[in-house]
Amino acid sequence: MQASSSPASQPDGQSLLKAFADWARTDGLVWLYLFKTIAAALIALGVAMKLELPSPRTAMTTVFIVMQPQSGPVFAKSFYRLCGTLVGLVVMLALIGLFAQQPELFIATTAMWVGICTAGAARNRNFRSYGFVLAGYTAALIGIPASQHPDGAFMSAMTRVAEISIGILTSGVVSAIVFPQYTGELLRSTVRRRFASFVDYVSASLAGRIDRSQIEATNARFVADIVGFETSRSNAVFETPDSRMRSGRLARLNTEFMAVSTRFHALHQLMNRLRSDGSTMTVDALEPYFREIAPLFENAGERVLTAADAAHASAQLSQYRAALPRRVRETRAQLKAALTGNDPTDTAALAHKAARLLDFDTATELFYRFVHEMNEYTATYASLAVDTHSREKWIARYVPKTNMVAASVQGVRAAIVMGLLGAFWIATAWPSGTTLVLTAAATCALASASPQPTRMASQMAIGTALASLVGLILTFGVFPHIDGFPMLCVALAPALALGTFITTRPKYVGIGVGYCIFLCFLAGPDNLIQYDPTSYINDAIALVMAMIVSAAAFAVLLPPSTPWLRNRLLANLRGQAVHACRSRLQGLPGIKGGAGLRNRFESGARDLMFQLNALAGHDETWRQDTLRWMFATLEIGNAAIDLREELASLPSHPRFAKAAPWRAQTAATLKSVAALFEHPDARRHAAALATTTAAIGAAQVVLEDVLREDAPREERHPLQRCLSHLHFIRTALIDPQSPFAAYAATGAGADTNHPSGKRPGDTQGANHAS
Repeated sequence: MQASSSPASQPDGQSLLKAFADWARTDGLVWLYLFKTIAAALIALGVAMKLELPSPRTAMTTVFIVMQPQSGPVFAKSFYRLCGTLVGLVVMLALIGLFAQQPELFIATTAMWVGICTAGAARNRNFRSYGFVLAGYTAALIGIPASQHPDGAFMSAMTRVAEISIGILTSGVVSAIVFPQYTGELLRSTVRRRFASFVDYVSASLAGRIDRSQIEATNARFVADIVGFETSRSNAVFETPDSRMRSGRLARLNTEFMAVSTRFHALHQLMNRLRSDGSTMTVDALEPYFREIAPLFENAGERVLTAADAAHASAQLSQYRAALPRRVRETRAQLKAALTGNDPTDTAALAHKAARLLDFDTATELFYRFVHEMNEYTATYASLAVDTHSREKWIARYVPKTNMVAASVQGVRAAIVMGLLGAFWIATAWPSGTTLVLTAAATCALASASPQPTRMASQMAIGTALASLVGLILTFGVFPHIDGFPMLCVALAPALALGTFITTRPKYVGIGVGYCIFLCFLAGPDNLIQYDPTSYINDAIALVMAMIVSAAAFAVLLPPSTPWLRNRLLANLRGQAVHACRSRLQGLPGIKGGAGLRNRFESGARDLMFQLNALAGHDETWRQDTLRWMFATLEIGNAAIDLREELASLPSHPRFAKAAPWRAQTAATLKSVAALFEHPDARRHAAALATTTAAIGAAQVVLEDVLREDAPREERHPLQRCLSHLHFIRTALIDPQSPFAAYAATGAGADTNHPSGKRPGDTQGANHAS
C-alpha cells in the first residue's frame, strides 16, 4: 500500500512562493544589485572599447564609483560627478597652461586645489559633497598624467570626460531599466514607519510605559532618521515626476517632525520635573488630557498608519485643538479654587498657589503647542495621499551645520599629503609617481567623507592589495589566453563580483570600494593591452603606498576622533542655542516670524548631533553626554525663540515698551542664557538662573497689574505666554538630569525664589525623559 505524504513533509507551492518572496526582499536585492553593477561595468567597458577610447577602464571604474542599489542615488551621484568632472577639467587645463614647465609649482597648486575641494566636500552634505570630491580628484586624475605631455593635455582631458560620461550614462540606464529600485518607495515606507513609531512613542510616554534608556535610544534614532530622510529626499527628486511633486511636502514633513518631537520631549521633561518637585495637583489636572491623545490616532479601532487614513486623525486633532483652550480655562479655574486657602494673608500659601498655577500655565502652553504641531505634522502626512496639494509650497529646507575649522583641517591634510608625495615623486623621478599622487588625492577626498577616515583609508589599502593579486592573475595569467569581448566578460565577471559583494557588507565597505575601483585601474583592459610586469608592480605599490600614507595622515594630523574636534562640534551644538537667543527671527523670505530661525536651529542642532554620534564610536558615556546637551539646547533654544516671537508681537502699550523694566530683565535673561551656552560654567549658570528668576518676578508684577485692570485678552495672553516661556527656561536650568546639574551642584545656598525653596539640583527625577 502506498504511503501518503503529510502536508508538513512536502512544502506546497504557497510556502515556496512565500520563501522566495522573503528571499527577494532581503538577499535577493543584494544579488540583483550585484548583477546590475557587473552588467553596467561590462557594458560601459564594451562601449568605450567600441568607440576606441584610449582608456576604457575609466568608464568601467566610473560605474563602480556611482552605482547604488536605488536609482535616485545613482542619478544624483552621476549628476554631481559630471558637474565636478567639468569643473575639475577647466581648473586643470588652466593649471597646465600656467605651470606645465614648472613641476614644483604645478604640484603645489594642484595640492592646494585638492585641499580646497576636500574642505568643500567636508563642508557640504549628500552628493553635493561628492561634487566637490570629484572637482578635486578629477583635476588630479586628468592633470597629473597630462602634465607629462602638455601638448596633448586638451585631447587627453576630452577623452577622459567622454569615458566618465559613458560610465555615468551606462549606470543610469541599467539602474533605471533593470528591475529598478526607487528611493521614492523607500521614502514612503520610511514616512509610514516614522509616523507610526512616533505615535507609539507619544502614547507610551504619556501613559508612563517607557523608561529613560528607551527614550534615549528613540531620540537618537530620530536624529539619524531626520538626517537620512533629507538625504533620501534630495536623491528622490532625480527619479520620477511623482517624487518631485511631493518633494516640498516631504521637506515640510521632516521640518515639522523635528518641531513636534522637540516640543513633545520638552513637555515630557517638564512633567517629570513637576512630579519630582511634588506638584501633584498640577500633574493630576493634566493627566486626563494626556490620556486623550492616543485615541485621536485611531480609526474604527485601528491605529492610523497610511497617509490616506491620516486625514481622519488630522480632523480629530483639529477638533480637539479647537476645544482645548476653553477646557484648559475650566481646569485652571478648578485648580485655582482647590489651591485657594482660608487665610488671604498667608504669604507662603499665596506663593505656593502662584507657583502651582505657573507650573500649570507652562505645561498647558507646551501641551497646546504640541497638539498644534502634531496637527500640522499629521496634516502634511495626510497630504501625501494626493499628487498635488497646497502644503507643497514650503520654503524652509533642512539646513546642515558643519564646523568650518574641521572642514579646513580636512583640506589642509589633503594638501599636505599631496604635497609630500608630490615632492617624493619629483625627487625620485619614480615612473609610477603620477599614480601615487593622484591616488592620494582620491583617497583623501573619498575617506574624508567617512566618519572614520583612518579606518576607511586602511580598508581601501587592504582592498587594493587584494585587487593587485587578483589583477596580476587576470592580466598575466588569463588575458593572454582568451580572445574576444564575450570571453573577456566571462573572465572579469567573477573577479568584479567579489568586490561588489564586499561593498554590500557595511563592516567591510572600504575593502570593497578599494578592490573594485583599483582592480579596474590595474587590470581593466584597454584596446591595446600592454603586458609590462614592472609597470604593473610599480603601480600596485604606488596605490597601496598612497593609501597607507593617507591613513597615517588621518591618524596623526588632527584625527576626527580627537577630543579637540569633538569639543569643537559640541561647542557648535551649544552655539545653536546662542543663535536662538541672538540671531534675527526673520531668516528666509516668505517665512513668518521666527520660523526661519527655528528651522535653521532645529536642523543645525540635529545635524551636529548626527556628526557627534558618528565620532563617538563605542563611547556610550560621550554619546549620552552629547544627547543631554542636544536636549538642553533644543529645549531652551526653542523656548528662547518662542519668547522672542511673543515679545515681537506684543501690543502697542507703554507697559510693553522695550524700555519697560520687565522687558529689560527679559532681554538680560536671553543674554545670560546665551553666555551660558557659549562658555558653560558655574558662575554663568548662576547668573542665568538669577536673571531668569528676576525676569519671572518682574513679569508677574506686570501681569498682576493687567489682571487687576481687567485688561483685554490681547494684552493678557501674550504676557502670560512670555511668563510661561521664562518659567520653562528656568526649570530646564535647574533640571537635575541636564548637563547643567554639575554647575548647579557647585552653587551654595538655597534658591529662595524657587517655588519649593530648594537649591537648584536638589530635586530627583527617576523617570526623567533625558
